Parts: sequence; C-alpha cells; structure tokens
Amino acid sequence: MRSRAVISGTVLCSAVVSGGFFVERGLRASAPDSAQRAHLYEQVLQLVADDYVDTLQVGDLYTRTVNGLLGQLNDPHTVLLTPERLARLNESTTGRYGGVGIQIDVRDGWITVVSPIAGGPADDAGMQPADRVVAIDGRSTKGWTPDEATKALRGAPGSPVRLEVERPGVADRLTFALRRREIHFHAVRHALMLRGDVGYIDLATFSEDAVRDVTTAVDSLRARGMRTMIFDLREDPGGLLDQGVGLADLFLDAGQRIVSMKGRTVDANRAYDDHTAQRWPDLRLVVLVDSGSASASEIVAGALQDHDRAVLVGTQTYGKGSAQSLFPVGQGGALKLTTARWFTPSGRSIDRPHVSADDANAPRVGPDTAKPAPVYRTDGGRKVLGGGGIAPDVPVDDSVPDEHARALERAIGTKFTVFRDVLAAYALDLKAQHALTSPDFEVTPAMRLELRRRLSERGVTVDSATYAGAADVLDRLIGSQVARFAFGERAEFERSMKNDPTIAAALRLSEGAMSQNEMFTRAQSVEKAVGKGSSGSKR
Repeated sequence: MRSRAVISGTVLCSAVVSGGFFVERGLRASAPDSAQRAHLYEQVLQLVADDYVDTLQVGDLYTRTVNGLLGQLNDPHTVLLTPERLARLNESTTGRYGGVGIQIDVRDGWITVVSPIAGGPADDAGMQPADRVVAIDGRSTKGWTPDEATKALRGAPGSPVRLEVERPGVADRLTFALRRREIHFHAVRHALMLRGDVGYIDLATFSEDAVRDVTTAVDSLRARGMRTMIFDLREDPGGLLDQGVGLADLFLDAGQRIVSMKGRTVDANRAYDDHTAQRWPDLRLVVLVDSGSASASEIVAGALQDHDRAVLVGTQTYGKGSAQSLFPVGQGGALKLTTARWFTPSGRSIDRPHVSADDANAPRVGPDTAKPAPVYRTDGGRKVLGGGGIAPDVPVDDSVPDEHARALERAIGTKFTVFRDVLAAYALDLKAQHALTSPDFEVTPAMRLELRRRLSERGVTVDSATYAGAADVLDRLIGSQVARFAFGERAEFERSMKNDPTIAAALRLSEGAMSQNEMFTRAQSVEKAVGKGSSGSKR
C-alpha cells in the first residue's frame, strides 16, 4: 500500500548525518558520561569492521547504525530515506513524474496495461487496456516485476522509449515510439453522480493538488444537482498536512479547530483553525473510511466528525496520529522524523500503539480492550472515542467473505496467481472476440464453465459443489476483470460500485434526507450495517 505519512513541509533542517560524528556530538551534549559512551561506540564499530567474520564496509556500518537507532524508537514512521526513496516520496506528494502514462500489472508473466492515463504519451499514441508490453527498448519484459517495468518506463521528460506490444485480436506486434512527458496523477480519481442528488468523489491521496482537485470536482457535481456528497477516503494513506487542513477548511466554519499538533520544539506545537466560511454550507456529507484511511485522511475525518459536519461510514481507520518532518541528510537523502502527535478538535489522540521493537514478528497492536477508551464529545454532544483510529458513526463490515468465497479460496490454495492469470487471459480472449459490447454485460453460466475448464487445464481444480456455490463471487471476479481489460478502469470501477456494501449503506443513509441533522438521526438508529459480497475497498 502507499506510504502512510503526513509530511510537514514547513520544517526543514540542514542537519548532516556523518557516522560517528553525529552520534558522538549528540551524546556529548546529552550527559556527563556521553564521551565514554561515544568512545564505546567507536570501539565496537572498529572491532566489527576489523575482526567480524564477514568483511563489512565502514560506510555500511554507519548506515546500519543509524537504521538500528531509528528502529529502537519503535516508530515505523521514522525512517532514513535514500535518495531513491525520497524521490518516490516526493513523487507521491507532488503527484508528478516523468513517464509514458500507463497503469500496469503483471498477468501470466507479462507486463500488461491496465489503463492508459488520459492525455499521456501512451494514450495519445493509441495504447489500450490489455496491451501486453513484451519489450521495452529492445529488452524482453518476460518475468519482470511491476517495479522493474516502472523503472524502465519512467525517466526525464522528453527522453525517448520504445515499446513493443502484443494486442488481443491483432496478429502482429505493435511498436510505439514514445517520448516521456511529465505525468500528473490527479488526487481525485473518480467524481460522478450516483442517483438522484447524490454525488460521489474518490480521493486517492493528499498530494499538493488535493484541495484544488476536490474543489473542482465538487463544483462540477454541484452544477449537475448534487445535494449530498459521498466522500470516499478508503485506502487513502494521507500525504501533505497542509492539504489535509485545507480540505477540512472547505467544509467547516471560520474559527473552528481542525487539528492541533504537540511536540518538543516550538515549530512542532501548533493549532490549525478554519480561516474561511464554508464553500458549500448546504451540502450534506457522508465520509467513507476503512483501515487504509490514515494520517491526513484521519485528520479530515476526525475534524468533520467532531464538528458534526459529516456522517462517517465504514470501518475503523488506521490510527496514525503523528506527523513527520523531513530533514535533508547525507548525499541527497532525508530523515523522515516524527516530530509531533496530533489531536482532533475534541482533543482525541487516535494513534494506535506499535509493536515492540524487540519483537519484529509480533502483530500490529490494536486498541487496548482491557481498559475503556477515553470518551469525548462532538459539538452536538455525540459520544466519540479516542485511541486506535477513528470509529465510524455507521459501521459496515465489508471485509469478511461469505462461506462460499472462503471455500473457493481454500480450493484455489497456493495457486491464486495462476487463477488470476487464467482469469485475465480469459478476459483478454473475450475482448479479442468482440463478444461484449457494453460494460454492463451479464456473466453467464457458460462463461463460468469456460473459466473452470481453463483453470483445470492449468492445474487449478475446484470441485463442482464449491464452484457452483461460489457463482456470485465468480460473477463479480469475471465481470470485474473483463470490464477492466475490455472497457477500461473507469468501467471496472463503476461496475464494482454496484456490489459495494459501504456505498450501499451510505446511499440508504442519505436517501430522502433533507438535512445533515436528519442523517445523524438515522445514523444513531443504525446499530450495525453488515455488508455482504465483494470488499468495499476502492480500486
């Protein structure tokens, strides 16, 4: 999953990590015996470098020392970033990179186009979903991982790259000579009307254009009659702090607290309040959350919940209640360091405890159920709890598969990759045959039987009773894969929404509601909404 980090760009220091210099200088300043401890460190380091059974480079030992120090902080969000990791982080927060503009995945051992990005070089050249990229600049991509392909496809804007492609239904290979351009990954992935006056906006990440993209999307849907907005923050790992604050600002009143930060330094202690009037004060708001909603997503969800501005629907959020700052260190790297904990307007900390640094195999710690969670109140007096993420107002358990899905999973066993590849190959064949004309096609019993035949040929055997019982699951899987490769990512997404229990719960909540208060009244009367079928996660 994407990086779960709230990055504060306002605190940048020119500290330099340089092996023993860093450690010794810090220790001498901290305690009377720090010089002795620094000397101990240097002694141990030198002995390991000189006499350890395997040859180790001193430079590597310094890096391991720093990583060991950070590991002892028991904070997975504090890490030393190499120049490459820093570049990826910057890419995720800016939403920009140099490339050809295609989303890819591996199918049957080959790099396969999931979807070209609209307006990118690949899209302009006519590349299509399901195109198999068999060579990049003359090198075969057989057996490549998505990371290897991504590295080969990306580069400086203006630089050339040559792709050889096999397309379903086309006998000869196609060649695309492309020039990389700056690709802008939009924070809002989908914005559409669902039914009646209910609109839907899906935010992928809090990159530097998140507030602008959401504003544009809301204004567009408002022009089409949206009066209730379903705002999907599921699987949104967060991003830039200022974008989280700015987005909450769009929906709150001037003067309302959004979030407060508490740390050891003056810069780390700060409160963020709303500065402008609500942009859409009559807009009814439902926010979808799950365990993948983290950091900036939780800042927004917590602020809207505490101020009774939105009804939260879904499952417990991730529980990342800390903020990180970037400090340039080394030769082009950076230290991403936790410098503050943050609190919702009611004073809640939603930080989930971490596992002990001494037990790397221990599971992630959940809320401590042995003692009651602290109770807080929203502006309207509703009870909300602190600790371990943000609990939704309307829980929807959409992550537990039914017994037929579990039986199918057991039957497939360790051959899931083969199952996925066979399913994708079948989808590609259907596309090549031009057998389907609409993304709303019906999955027929004959299609299920054909998939089973193909699975058997590849050594995946599922007994008749299990296969028949999982018909609904198979229909969704076949429908999703075929829609993706035959009609594109948007068609797959819209098809999956029809089987999304969390969206269904949000629609039931909003149906006929005339005010935000009416939606809160409905939410309070719902003990639990149990979702069945496919997972409600975003795709």
